[in-house]
Amino acid sequence: MNRRVMLKTSGMAAIAALGGACGPKKMALAPAARPAAPREPINLAVPRISWERVIRTTIGLRPHRDSGFVLKPEKFGEKTVIHDYGFGGAGMSLAWGCGAMAADMCLLQEERRVAVLGCGSPGLTAARQLQRRGFEVTIYTLATPPYTTSNMSMAGFTPTAGLVAPEKRTPEWDAQFRQAAEISYRQLQLMSGMPGYGVYWIDSYNGTDSPDGNGRGNQDGDLVPDAIRTGRDREILGPGEHPFPTKYAIRSSALAIEPSIYLEALLRDFALFGGKIVIRKFDSPRDLMSLQENIIVNCTGLGSKTIFNDDELVPVRGQLTVCVPQPEVNYRASGRLPGSMVNASVNPRSDGLVIGNMQDRGNYSLEPNEEVRQANVNAAIEYFSQMRGPTGNRLTRAEGPRGIPSLESFYGLES
Repeated sequence: MNRRVMLKTSGMAAIAALGGACGPKKMALAPAARPAAPREPINLAVPRISWERVIRTTIGLRPHRDSGFVLKPEKFGEKTVIHDYGFGGAGMSLAWGCGAMAADMCLLQEERRVAVLGCGSPGLTAARQLQRRGFEVTIYTLATPPYTTSNMSMAGFTPTAGLVAPEKRTPEWDAQFRQAAEISYRQLQLMSGMPGYGVYWIDSYNGTDSPDGNGRGNQDGDLVPDAIRTGRDREILGPGEHPFPTKYAIRSSALAIEPSIYLEALLRDFALFGGKIVIRKFDSPRDLMSLQENIIVNCTGLGSKTIFNDDELVPVRGQLTVCVPQPEVNYRASGRLPGSMVNASVNPRSDGLVIGNMQDRGNYSLEPNEEVRQANVNAAIEYFSQMRGPTGNRLTRAEGPRGIPSLESFYGLES
C-alpha cells in the first residue's frame, strides 16, 4: 500500500468511526457485579466459663512511673548502679531490650562481676544478657519464681501497656524505648520457636459492633517502632464470618508468654551458665556497700521506691481470675455485649483460662477485690455463652463445645 492509499483509507476509517460514535448505537451492558460471598465462618472452641470452674484469683502490683522506666547509671561511692526498673504493665515485653542496654553500660566498667537486684522478668533477662557478654553474675533477691510480681502478669508482647504518660515523654526516652522494644521483640520471636520457654504466637479476636474498631493492636500510637508495626497483621471479620456475639471481630496475631513456664526456663538457663542466687533484703543504698561486686544492676521494681527513694513510683494493681484449663481454646478473645459496662476477655494458658484485669492505681493491697472479680467473671460468662460453637450452636452450662462434656457433667458434679 502506497502512502496516498494509506492516508485515504485511514481517513475514511476515522470518519466512519466518528459517525458511528455520533449516531444511534446499541450499547452492550456490563454484567452487574455480584456481591462478594461471605467467607466460611471461623470455627473456634467455645470457652467453658462458670463459677464452678474458677480455681484462683491473683493480684500483681505493677511498678509504674508517669515518666516511664528508668535506664541509667548512678554512682554510690565506689559502686556503680545501673537502674533498670519502672515498666508498669510492659515489664515482660521490654525486659530483654532494657537488659541488653544495661549490660552494655556495664561493659564500660573494668570489673567483670555484677550483682543483679531482683529475680522477676527484668532481673532474669538482665542477668542473661550480662552472661552473654562474659560477666559473672549473682542475683540478690527476696523472692524467686513462682513468687515474683512477674508471675502474676497477664503476659504477652504489649510494650506500651501502662508505660508512660504522653506529656512526660522526651525524645531521649522515646529513643531508649524504641531500641529496647526492637531488641525484645526480636528475642521473643526467636524464643517462640524454642520448646520449653512458654513463648508462642496466638490469634487474638476483638469483638466490636463497628468495622472501624481499632482492637488492642492499634492502641500504642506513635511509640511503636516500624520494625514492630510492620510485623503485625490485622483482619476484619464481618457478620457470619466469626462466632462472637458482635457484628464484627478484628483478628490479629500476638506474641504470648506463659509466666510460670517462661520464668522457670530463664531461671534454669541462668543457673546453667554459672549464675548464683542469694536470698537477701535491701532497705537503702547503704546496704549495697557490703556487696563484693562494684557493679550493680537494679531491677527491684517497686522496691526502688524505698531503696533508692524514687517517689515517682506508684503501684498499679492488677487482678486476674483463672478457670480450669481448656486446651482446645487456642486463641485470645475480648468483647462487650450491648449495655454491658465490663469488657469480657479470655486468655488461654496451660495453667488455666485467664479472665479479666484491673487498673487500680496507688493500691498496695494484695487482697482480691470481690466486686471486680464478680464483674469480670460474670461478663465473661454472659459474653462467651452467646458465642456460637463449631456447629453453630451456642454453649450451654452443661455442655462444652459440641460433643465435649464439661468437667462438672463428666464427673457428675452438676445438679
